[in-house]
Amino acid sequence: MRGRLTVIGLGPGDPRWLTPAASEALASATDLVGYGPYLDRVPDRPGLRRHASDNRVELDRARFALDLASTGCDVAVVSGGDPGVFAMAAAIFEAVETGQPSWRGIDIRVEPGITAMLAAAARVGAPLGGDFCAISLSDNLKPWETVETRLRAAVAADFVVALYNPISRARPWQLGSALELVAEHRGPNTPIVLARAVGRPDECIRILALCDVDASMADMSTVVIIGASTTRLIAKPDDSAPYVYTPRFYGVRS
Repeated sequence: MRGRLTVIGLGPGDPRWLTPAASEALASATDLVGYGPYLDRVPDRPGLRRHASDNRVELDRARFALDLASTGCDVAVVSGGDPGVFAMAAAIFEAVETGQPSWRGIDIRVEPGITAMLAAAARVGAPLGGDFCAISLSDNLKPWETVETRLRAAVAADFVVALYNPISRARPWQLGSALELVAEHRGPNTPIVLARAVGRPDECIRILALCDVDASMADMSTVVIIGASTTRLIAKPDDSAPYVYTPRFYGVRS
């Protein structure tokens, strides 16, 4: 008997941002597989088996989940945000491509979630209203030179850029280096959004000019949104944080 494997995006943290389809998949699962803190966000129920692992063993986790599904289990692999954005969906399919031929016959589904980039953008307005891209600053799976090349191309092309995995204890210098690179192409007043733990009780969102941003303001729970040359701020009458938006049009509007 062959089971099913569903890769689920839990969203950034607010349980109201979990999609109905993802909730249904969680309700039918016999086994949960994922990074421990993500599993902790799923309510327990009788008969549900949990299999927690460390955050840096994605491929091993994927193989374990596929093995479970091949025995007939209904497996839910959970990710924060959206599972297809720097998360477990790609690891699952990498394991399928390079692993046991029988895994290709498993019923594999991916349920989308709200990624941190979209949640952060919604909190401040519409900074992703024009063309944008997302780049992970982590060099665990790709060389830093590749990160730099992609970031340089993105800012030179005047995309809004969302930075994932901006800083950690093991690589505290990378965000600072990335901001220096951005400053070569963007003005000092370029709007920067630092959105930490969006949708969770410890949420913290700051809107700063590029010249006022310091790498120490971010951690691994932060997504950094770098405005384009067209990104604008709209002041509010109560002097609270402004709206941030990037117009849909580019250049001079006729």
